[in-house]
Amino acid sequence: MSLQLNDQLKFGVQTMHRRTEPAVGLWLPEAEDGRAMVEMIDRLGYDSLWVGDHLSFAIPILDPFIQLAQAATYSPRLELGIGVYLLPLRHPGPVAKQAASLDHLSGGRLIMGLGVGGEFKTDFQVAGVDPSERGARLSEGIEVLRKLWSGEAVSHTGKYFSFPELKMSPPARQVGGPPIWCGGRSPAALRRAGEIADGWLSYVVSPQMYQDSLAKIEDAAAAAGTSERPFATGHLLFATVDDTYESALDKATETLSVRYAMDFREAAKKYCALGRPQDVAERLVEFHDAGVRHVIMDFVGPYEERDNQFIRFSEEVLPLMKNLR
Repeated sequence: MSLQLNDQLKFGVQTMHRRTEPAVGLWLPEAEDGRAMVEMIDRLGYDSLWVGDHLSFAIPILDPFIQLAQAATYSPRLELGIGVYLLPLRHPGPVAKQAASLDHLSGGRLIMGLGVGGEFKTDFQVAGVDPSERGARLSEGIEVLRKLWSGEAVSHTGKYFSFPELKMSPPARQVGGPPIWCGGRSPAALRRAGEIADGWLSYVVSPQMYQDSLAKIEDAAAAAGTSERPFATGHLLFATVDDTYESALDKATETLSVRYAMDFREAAKKYCALGRPQDVAERLVEFHDAGVRHVIMDFVGPYEERDNQFIRFSEEVLPLMKNLR
């Protein structure tokens, strides 16, 4: 394809604070808990750290900018990503300021994954946003972000956002702003990624679905005349490393069924990387062959086993991937 993909395969971790009291409904993360997790992920040799974003979710979740600002102080090396930030729920002006600030505080390590959301109607209810507008709000919001990140005097007149000529200072640390990786699987989302994004970030797709979607992104880029450019390809992959496939499947199903308030067993069979280290590595090779160059591992299973998942993947799976790294 004419979009220029990265040569090396990178591995990140999608994470959140540990659940400190599994048996208690109240969940109170502490600063030292975040430090220990970030330092461990850094020490184990991962390339990036990612967090998610929801305003109202089935399980506790923290604000992504605040989480990553904390993480930036604990690791000077890891790339920091939001996968994905639900921009349609917010005005892009304040978001541009937050992202530019974090880009400076992290030394230019921020990756902005952006998406429309919609799986949880409560996100839109609390934000007072019509879900039917989410795609258009995202596209216009991206235009606003890039204007404000430039550091130049800019104005904007759009359907949802307007402001007179002004300057937001300082500009983002990275020239042009943090790279924007658009999420989504719909035709509109793939077209948006091809036309205006710096990369695509998927989840809950198979390798074949990924390859097919990447071809659609390429078609959209060609139609927009934007094909000849570097393009990042990311994928958020649910995974459980265990001694048997069935044990891994049971653990992944239990966790994801709670997270998404549905029976996730059949979806886990189709979309996750499960089983012995060699089984997980084989799945990763399939995604690499489909075009993925930045895999974000979301280890699913009991919270008390999460550290062990970080370690097992680093020590038992990553060595099997060294020819791709």
